Amino acid sequence: MAGTGKWPRVIIFTTPNCPWCRAAKEYLRQRGVPFKEVDVSRDAAAARDLVRRTGQMGVPVLDIGGKIVIGFNRPQIDALLGLRKK
Repeated sequence: MAGTGKWPRVIIFTTPNCPWCRAAKEYLRQRGVPFKEVDVSRDAAAARDLVRRTGQMGVPVLDIGGKIVIGFNRPQIDALLGLRKK
């Protein structure tokens, strides 16, 4: 799912038991933002890549059009997606 149409490409790195990951995914869904989810607990290569790119192992991490957001940082996510406060 490339950055087609209205939205840049969004990838969210998650783990199954992460409440902030669930909140971030729900936030994107509510705003109609398509995303690709990568479960780093099941994908060791993705986990290594995440550490290489961010220097840490925490999730969620969002890649929005090539820009990294560490954690569920709504203001930063909104800014990168061009969303206004609702």
